[in-house]
Amino acid sequence: MPKSSSRMPRVLTGALAAVSILATVAWAQQPPPVRIRGTIEAVDGPVLSIKTREGSDVKVSMTDNAAVFAVVKTELSQIKEGSYIGVSAMPEPDGTQKAFAVHIFPENQRGAAEGFRPWDARAGSTMTNATVAETVKGTDGQNILVKYKDGEKKVVVPPGTPVVTFVTGDKSEVKPGAKIIIFGAVKKDDGVLEANRVNIGRDGITPPM
Repeated sequence: MPKSSSRMPRVLTGALAAVSILATVAWAQQPPPVRIRGTIEAVDGPVLSIKTREGSDVKVSMTDNAAVFAVVKTELSQIKEGSYIGVSAMPEPDGTQKAFAVHIFPENQRGAAEGFRPWDARAGSTMTNATVAETVKGTDGQNILVKYKDGEKKVVVPPGTPVVTFVTGDKSEVKPGAKIIIFGAVKKDDGVLEANRVNIGRDGITPPM
C-alpha cells in the first residue's frame, strides 16, 4: 500500500500534464475570428447573406443573443482627453499614425481590444484602441496622443476624416441594403460562420473602419 500511495502524486501530475497539453492543442487549433465588411443582401431568420467588400458571398448566422450596434456619424470635437477611441491609420515615416477613420467607443466599451496592431482595412494599415491623453490642433489636422497599456502613439487626424461612434441598435436595422462590419465572426466545426455582434451603418453610412 505505501508503495502504491507514493506513486499517486506522479500519476496525478502526469494526468494533469496530459490534460494541459490537450487543452493547449485544442486552443491552438481554434480558427481565428473572421472580420467581414460588406452589404447585407438577404436576411433569412438569423442568417445573413452578405456581399463582402471584396466581392465574395458569405453567410453569417447571428446567435440568439447577438448584439446589434449602429455606426453613426459624430464630430471630431467629441474626441476629448479621456475619450476611448479606435484609430484606423497608415503609419508615417516619422512614426506617427495618419488616421483615415476614427471611432469613439461608448463608455461601457472602454478597454475593448486595447492596444496597437496590424489592421486589414487597407494594405499596411494599423488599428490603435487607446485612451486620449492629449489633443491639440496642428497644421495638418488634429494631433492626438493616445495611450494604451503597453505604450502610446501620436496620431494625426486630417480634416475630413470620418469620425463615428457606436450606439445601441435594433434588429430591425439588420436588413437588405445595410452596410455592415462584423469584427469577430467565428467559424464553427460545421464551417458555418457565427457572430454574436453586428455593426450596422445607420442612415446609409458605410462603417469606415
